[in-house]
Amino acid sequence: MTRQKYLGQRQLAVLDDLFNSDLDEQAVLDKHKVRRNTYDRWLEDKLFVERFKQYVNGLKRRSELLMAKYSCLAAAKLVGLTASGKDETARKACLDIISLPKIGAKEAERPDKTKKDSEKQAEQLSEATVSRLLAALAEAEQ
Repeated sequence: MTRQKYLGQRQLAVLDDLFNSDLDEQAVLDKHKVRRNTYDRWLEDKLFVERFKQYVNGLKRRSELLMAKYSCLAAAKLVGLTASGKDETARKACLDIISLPKIGAKEAERPDKTKKDSEKQAEQLSEATVSRLLAALAEAEQ
């Protein structure tokens, strides 16, 4: 079997709907009238799989970007909750803030130099955060 040099319009349309619509896999195949065995054969094609992986990587990048954009807002809201009139809410917010640097350190494997730098930043953040949290808790108790 000769390897394709490019993807067909139908393959591109299926990939586009798989990653850019709210349809599930079977609904996309039904929409484009593609049989399951045809789709399975496409998944064995190197060119199709490469494009599929490009779409997956694109979605991962968009997810990371979205998380990065809203992480500051989420952190600010957590800090705001530490001054809550409800003791339990303030306590949970403090615990969440203290655990944030730990979560960030676990995320991805990084080269040694980058990992050491991020650990130093996490330590600096946690000390500053802890002091702010203790101050907020002291105010809440008074």
